[in-house]
Amino acid sequence: MLMDWLMLLGGLAILVVGGEALVRGASGIALLGRVTPAVVGLTIVAAGTSMPEMVVSVLAALRDSPGIAVGNVVGSNLFNILCILGITALIHPLRVQGNTVRMEAPVMLLAAMQLHLLSRDGLVDRLEGAFLLGAMVVFVTYAVWIARKGVTALEEAELDEVETASFGRTGGAAWAFNTVAVLIGVGSLALGSNLLVEGAVGIAKGFGISDTIIGLTIVAAGTSAPELVTSVMAALKGKDDIAVTNIVGSNIFNVLGIVGVTGLVHPLPVPTEILERDNWWMLAASLLLFPLMWTGMRLSRGEGGLLFALFLTWMGMLLAAL
Repeated sequence: MLMDWLMLLGGLAILVVGGEALVRGASGIALLGRVTPAVVGLTIVAAGTSMPEMVVSVLAALRDSPGIAVGNVVGSNLFNILCILGITALIHPLRVQGNTVRMEAPVMLLAAMQLHLLSRDGLVDRLEGAFLLGAMVVFVTYAVWIARKGVTALEEAELDEVETASFGRTGGAAWAFNTVAVLIGVGSLALGSNLLVEGAVGIAKGFGISDTIIGLTIVAAGTSAPELVTSVMAALKGKDDIAVTNIVGSNIFNVLGIVGVTGLVHPLPVPTEILERDNWWMLAASLLLFPLMWTGMRLSRGEGGLLFALFLTWMGMLLAAL
């Protein structure tokens, strides 16, 4: 049992390091090509911070642990909205951009609805996975087009402020540092996810707990660590738009990208308890964000407290179900 915990915690630590290296390296390579921060945020950062979830879910599905594969996605989305946005708004009230409410939040809600509808028969098959992945490609293409269309001189000036693995280096050295960071990130994600899944399955068996509960709690919280760090740090630096869109974009990628890729690689059974309980919580949390964000176009400390209270309520339900 001790070894299982060490593998799980070690895997989580390696995933965090790997995700950070991948995001910095990929962002550096993109920015060397003068891609704007808006586009980098919508594509590389959103996808990069969700890479731990993707690798864990695919590996869990291939090892016949659907509870971890699906619970990781649904749990991460709930953790993102209720816990991360809740904590971040409690620390620093968040201003919300109009485009987030008009386009990105509705897509997040539609993605959650799609997942629930497609999984009602208890399985996300390869065709449904391809459908979700196709929807992801369409959304990213449209979002990048909108972002590039609305690029301002200020955003162009922010190119040099984006954190990369080259730490201010230019030319060939920058390419080399960022490329090495990407390779380290990919390797770390592979190793970390393997350790995490092995440890989580071992812990679940040792305590007689379903892998679904492990996936919804420990694994989901661990793989969401990059989003937590990104949103809190962005809020403290006054970049509220990044703090909010990081969560919304990550949730869209989790459903459309991760479930899409996982279902395409391996037909994905959906545990009954997730269908009957946690999917509804994910839908309700996604829907709740609309009135909260519309009121004054911000998430206040009181609203952050409400989100975090709901997170504790959901966690209490999971513990009561043990």
